[in-house]
Amino acid sequence: MPTYKAITSSEHKTIEKAFKALEQKMLPKLVGNDQKHLNKAYEVALNAHGDQRRKSGEPYILHPIEVGRICFEEIGLGPTAVVGAILHDVVEDTPISAEEILKMFGPKIAKIVDGLTKIDGLYNVESPQAENLKKVLSTLVEDVRVILIKMADRLHNLRTIDSMPQHKKLRIAAETAYIYAPLAHRLGLYNVKTEYEDIILKINEPENYNSILTKVEQTEKDRTQYIDAFFKPLRDKLDLLSLETNMRYKNMPNKLKEIPEFKYRVLGRVKAISSINKKLKTKKIPFEKIYDLFAIRVIADIPKDEEKRICWQIYSIVTDVYKPIPERLKDWVTSPKSNGYESLHTTVIGPGGRYVEIQIRSERMDEIAERGFAAHWKYKGVKDENSVYDRWLNNIREILDEQHNDAIEFINDFKTNLFAEEVYVFTPKGDMRVLPKGATALDFAFDIHSDLGYKTVALKVNDKIVPMGFKLSNGDKVEVVTNNNQKPSEAWLKMVVTGKARSKIRASMKEERREKGELGRETLQRKLKHIKADFELNVDDLVKHYGFNSRPDLYFAIATDKIKLNLKEFELDGRKILIPKKKIEPPVGKKAPADIQQSQPLKGKKTNILVNGEPIDSYEYELAKCCKPVQGDSIFGFLSLGSGLKIHRINCKNATNLLAKYGYRVLNAEWTTLMNNEFVVDLQVTGIDSGIGVIQNLTNEISNKLKVNIRSFSISGNEGYFEGKISVLVKNKDQLAIVLNAIKSLQGISEVHRIEK
Repeated sequence: MPTYKAITSSEHKTIEKAFKALEQKMLPKLVGNDQKHLNKAYEVALNAHGDQRRKSGEPYILHPIEVGRICFEEIGLGPTAVVGAILHDVVEDTPISAEEILKMFGPKIAKIVDGLTKIDGLYNVESPQAENLKKVLSTLVEDVRVILIKMADRLHNLRTIDSMPQHKKLRIAAETAYIYAPLAHRLGLYNVKTEYEDIILKINEPENYNSILTKVEQTEKDRTQYIDAFFKPLRDKLDLLSLETNMRYKNMPNKLKEIPEFKYRVLGRVKAISSINKKLKTKKIPFEKIYDLFAIRVIADIPKDEEKRICWQIYSIVTDVYKPIPERLKDWVTSPKSNGYESLHTTVIGPGGRYVEIQIRSERMDEIAERGFAAHWKYKGVKDENSVYDRWLNNIREILDEQHNDAIEFINDFKTNLFAEEVYVFTPKGDMRVLPKGATALDFAFDIHSDLGYKTVALKVNDKIVPMGFKLSNGDKVEVVTNNNQKPSEAWLKMVVTGKARSKIRASMKEERREKGELGRETLQRKLKHIKADFELNVDDLVKHYGFNSRPDLYFAIATDKIKLNLKEFELDGRKILIPKKKIEPPVGKKAPADIQQSQPLKGKKTNILVNGEPIDSYEYELAKCCKPVQGDSIFGFLSLGSGLKIHRINCKNATNLLAKYGYRVLNAEWTTLMNNEFVVDLQVTGIDSGIGVIQNLTNEISNKLKVNIRSFSISGNEGYFEGKISVLVKNKDQLAIVLNAIKSLQGISEVHRIEK
């Protein structure tokens, strides 16, 4: 909740200046009632938020004004969205009601503000975060501006997150990584996605972030000089292409003479810090070995009808000068990505033998690449515009139409539609379908049509019968064999990855469950009627007695013979009720989330951890096995269901999932003064297998020189290469770093890293 302290006259001037600057930028776009609504929104928000302040201490009203600016300048939204952004916290955090917003601004803006307002009273749900996310995401098919404003809101919150406590930073970062960053990618908001991921890295791994940032800044001068040297031999040829193209335009028939002059621009862009960090971890190489640290972009200002031809001509010029790497050619001009991204990418060997990525695109493509969805709709009327968002929104609409057990199930289904990588597959008639990487043949059937998916009995990929769970690759031709008597089963859920397929399979199973439940209900009614017992008086007692959560669960169990009804009467509180003659064990109840892995406590040891500022010894706790934290790691506490407090590393592979879905169970945790405990760490070692001395060298370095105990050691070699796993006992993160550096310095060792389970 916001804090309160009277706004000073100086702050009032700052607030007014911020709004006037936004208004001035928007003036050319304001038509009709836009100016009136904009000023009214500012007046209402200013008065409603009053003396409210953010955690940073600044007046709260500056936040919605800045969110409005991000919407307009950085995402490309119009005046209606800006008004909604300025009002986005009014109903949630002030006495102003939704009805008052409707009366003042009309239904369109009122609906946007309602979509951005959190749901009150979420106390009896598994994840309030998921419920509120579901509400916002559910607005996508009605008015995409709601989610875009929410993303602008999240971006400003991340930019100003330093004043938040650490456990809240972790929750916000995890939620952003889980939903908002993939959603930004899916909507084509490259800059927003990049900034999200950079700030997430800064929160979760500040040492890595600062190290990469420093190295990027230190190499800026050399990078600029290299880009100039790279472009120098290309300039004359690109200028000639521009001249020849403009001459051709001039010689066209009269009706085409209005085509603008062909111009181009070249710029170099360094990779995002988060992208560099991923490469360092994936490739397991030092910063100095990243040769494609930046990309050179050639952007041509040309008509849409000329885009493909001229992009390929520019490609030809680049590859005439520099040798291309054929396998690195990506043609998203002919086949745009599923988020609408269009560009021609290739990698060439530049001066000094360095690999350089080249991105070739038009100004239209560049605007869509930078602003995504908003820019897409700006160009929607252009001939042959690819309706990538229409297809995607249709998939989202189908997921929304299905009933979900809870908000977490909905979020999981939704998230599978935010895939970052895709595969292109074809129907027998040659129609192309875009699916997430990892999608199966059965996913393909449901992507074509739900009814086709329901009736699938076999699938052919490239004219060969394959299992339903067969993973598809680019270029596969898929044929679906159906049977009208086929019905989905629970096993199908393990054969699909897309949200659409999963939700449709579950919906079919629920319908079958409902139909069987009706049969079970009729069976129960007959039995009760036979012994002259009242149905309504007894059914809820039977539900409770058998340990079910609802009547439908009882009916389904009866229909599927999971319980046998053998009833007798007895008296309770003066009323005749029914119970089974023999109690049957109820089905297994809800378990703790599968992603919370069990771990063993350090027996006989005291762990020096503070949880929310208090000693951890007052909790029943364990160090999580999934990430095995050691003293000095950045950590957080997570209250699991029925098994106490788990201590996880911040960069644990399960952290994003836990923090994003169950943030209310997260506790701030930190190590205090060093204690003489030992922690188990698993290391992966790879290198050159010389045939002799590998094990001896490793054990000598770790045990004899460093005096570190080895708990287990396994190694295997093949064709000059070996891979080993070593478990060691270390006292803290610093000692672990010493072990890693020592192993890395040994002759023949190519890589050593800490294993994430």
